[in-house]
Order: sequence, then C-alpha cells, then structure tokens
Amino acid sequence: MGIEAALTAEGFLTTQLKRVINWARRSSLWPMPFATACCGIELMATASSRYDLARFGAEVMRFSPRQSDLLIVAGRISIKTMPVLQRIYQQMAEPKWVI
Repeated sequence: MGIEAALTAEGFLTTQLKRVINWARRSSLWPMPFATACCGIELMATASSRYDLARFGAEVMRFSPRQSDLLIVAGRISIKTMPVLQRIYQQMAEPKWVI
C-alpha cells in the first residue's frame, strides 16, 4: 500500500507512530558497499549532498552483511575475490538484493 492511497482529500494522514516507524523500516534500503578501485570513490560520492541518496531512504551505509539488505558491488571482481563476495551474500538476511 502506497502512502498516496492513504492520504485524504485534505492532504494529511492520521495514524499511529508505531505504524509509521514500521512502514519506514519496511520501505527503506540498508545498502552495504563492496567497492574496488576507482568505483569505490564514485560510490562514496553518491552519499554526498549533490546526489542525495537520503531521498531514497538509503543514506545509511551498513558495513555488516547481517544488517543490510542491498549489496552494491562497484568495480571489478577477480576470481580470488569471488569467494569472499559469495560469503558476504550468504550472510545477508532475506530479502536481499544485489546491484
């Protein structure tokens, strides 16, 4: 259910604080960056004020796979790095996504 469907004609929404907090937790992404080489620098720039990841609810980068639900792989992944990346993916909780 989107928030647009719940809005009244007056343009405001009445609800309980607990429901709003649960909606925000359910609807926001908690990304974990896995960056190599120069792509890591570009990934850090997305959190700056120019690109503003906060408007998508993804401004808090998590560096623990158990706390994140989105794995952002930026850069070239070698054969030696692949087992590490697979282990990180397996440690993530469901639902999980990879970019």
